[in-house]
Amino acid sequence: MAGPVLEMRSIVKTFPGVKALSDVTLTVRQGEVHAICGENGAGKSTLMKVLSGVHPHGTYEGDILFEGEIVSFKDIRASEQHGIVIIHQELALVPFLSIAENIFLGNEHASGGFINWNETLKHATELLRRVGLSDHPETRITDIGVGKQQLVEIAKALSKKVKLLILDEPTAALNDEDSGKLLDLILELKKQGITSIIISHKLNEIRRVADSVTILRDGKSIETLDVKAPETTEDRIISGMVGRDLDHRFPDRTPYEGETDAAPALEIRNWTVHHPIDQTRKVVDDVSIHVRRGEIVGIAGLMGAGRTELAMSVFGRTYGRHAGGQVFKDGKEIRTKSVAEAVEHGIAYVTEDRKHYGLNLIDNINRNISLTALNKVAKRGVVDEHEERKVAERFRKSMNIKAPTVFETVGRLSGGNQQKVVLSKWIFAGPEVLILDEPTRGIDVGAKYEIYTVIDQLAAEGKAVVFISSELPELLGMCDRIYTMAAGRLTGEVPRAEATQEVLMRQMTKDKEVTR
Repeated sequence: MAGPVLEMRSIVKTFPGVKALSDVTLTVRQGEVHAICGENGAGKSTLMKVLSGVHPHGTYEGDILFEGEIVSFKDIRASEQHGIVIIHQELALVPFLSIAENIFLGNEHASGGFINWNETLKHATELLRRVGLSDHPETRITDIGVGKQQLVEIAKALSKKVKLLILDEPTAALNDEDSGKLLDLILELKKQGITSIIISHKLNEIRRVADSVTILRDGKSIETLDVKAPETTEDRIISGMVGRDLDHRFPDRTPYEGETDAAPALEIRNWTVHHPIDQTRKVVDDVSIHVRRGEIVGIAGLMGAGRTELAMSVFGRTYGRHAGGQVFKDGKEIRTKSVAEAVEHGIAYVTEDRKHYGLNLIDNINRNISLTALNKVAKRGVVDEHEERKVAERFRKSMNIKAPTVFETVGRLSGGNQQKVVLSKWIFAGPEVLILDEPTRGIDVGAKYEIYTVIDQLAAEGKAVVFISSELPELLGMCDRIYTMAAGRLTGEVPRAEATQEVLMRQMTKDKEVTR
């Protein structure tokens, strides 16, 4: 067995009001793929930022040994000079520069102040071939998909003679096909002698590519497991992450037994939407769905099926060009031509992109929660800050938002806690219909269970819930009925009792011409 290439010993990192890492130890062997997992807020990303110099030497306690020598990095450039390269979850590419320019940004092939473009393009082409990309190196980053952008980041790392590659949630924004390509590349780089550390919530991916997994919980290293050992099951890893056995991944739910002859809380009839740029293309094509009070209704579909486009276009026409269809609330037709109109009719939409559309990342928890219903905390048009703080504090406790105070900046929270703030914001608005678009994307199993419990409670209170998810087990575990979509069209409606992953996948892959 190869010896350690990296040792992190007794790492302690403190931020104002919180100890993010407490006596963390990590050992990574030469040439392995080492996974790090834990709940949101467990300290995974903070530990990697300490390793890569984002949090420089002197701002933490403990020692880092790389290739047998103690190292102290003052910044990222210092760690990269040793061959340690980190790829963050939020990609650090300049969209309007070319692939080649991005690969060598800050590390240009230049002499006498002039860039050698022939050498740049030649070297970039070699690196792109190495990561399996056939795109021309002069292609702009904005003109390629997120999956290819992730590969460009790896090509950029390879240009720096990487020895230890750190990937923070590398597949969080990728579809299944792109995720598979990326995981295959990590295994290929392993054959080339490159050691990798991968942070991921996706346990199936960890089992596919990792040799070892270190579990963090509450800022502490709990244990390191051999992924290939028979006893290292997903349940075993989950137990280490959350500190308890999760006998059930989903809360016990009594199936919907409400009145089926009453008018639905929300009904969408013959809804059609054209693409915002290519207006000859239908992204939602004659879709009709409904959801009753107390019911959780799922929408399943592969990438490009039109699920998010349907949700956004219904919620204030925030996507595409509406070409037809009606929305009914409790049997009465309503207008939802703007977000304000949708909210006024008691409809809330929790976006799949919480960072861009769901939250104000530079403001605090307090302000984010009150934004959707300022009238509830205002007197004569002036916000009552004391009342606003009471509301935020109530949600911080009831939703178990892990933050020292409600004045913590939302951008500093983990993904799971950010999602709880988004849910709190819309629950505070008092909606009767909630459209949840990938509400647990990118968060750990412990935080997922808490959010599932909140959703289940909302349905028990008589709210109507539309649940969009790419995770079929999640839909099967939470929903009373599940609609399936493909290529913008509705392809099926499956009751809970008949729903299996096989049945849903069959419906999701039907030809787009199949009608209801």
